Amino acid sequence: MINNDILRRARYIFDFDDSTMMTIFRLANYEATRAQISDFLKKEDDPAYQKCSDVLLATFLNGFIHHKRGKKEGPAPVPEKRLTNNIIFTKLKIALNLKAEDVLEIMTLANLRMSKPELSAFFRKPGHKHYRECKDQILRNFLKGLQVKYRDHAHLNTHDQDAQKP
Repeated sequence: MINNDILRRARYIFDFDDSTMMTIFRLANYEATRAQISDFLKKEDDPAYQKCSDVLLATFLNGFIHHKRGKKEGPAPVPEKRLTNNIIFTKLKIALNLKAEDVLEIMTLANLRMSKPELSAFFRKPGHKHYRECKDQILRNFLKGLQVKYRDHAHLNTHDQDAQKP
């Protein structure tokens, strides 16, 4: 997947404004400007579009973990120079403090059924005999499930509450 798409989806799913995005980057020791974030979020055909590198997306995801779970003891994690879908998937899982059952439920929300052993293969080390590469389709479905869980349900609940008001 394209790093910029992941940033766009995270912003949408969790309803982050520019200030929150800047704060998340800052939590991982990177000073992103409002203009830079705006350029990352633009579509590829926009002349102001800026490609989000693996290092910058890893930095954002490290900041997202810090944002959601608090600062971890010890030195700040060093952002990966090369990201894979497996690493992105793992960082999102950590940030949201998801157990295997939670991830399987999220995948079901995206209409993708998967067994626990299939899922655990994505979180193994690359040299492990049961390691499996996370393809774009799996990561897309995970993001879609997150959207249903965190964005669509939140908006449905808001609309339900509005409908119940006299």
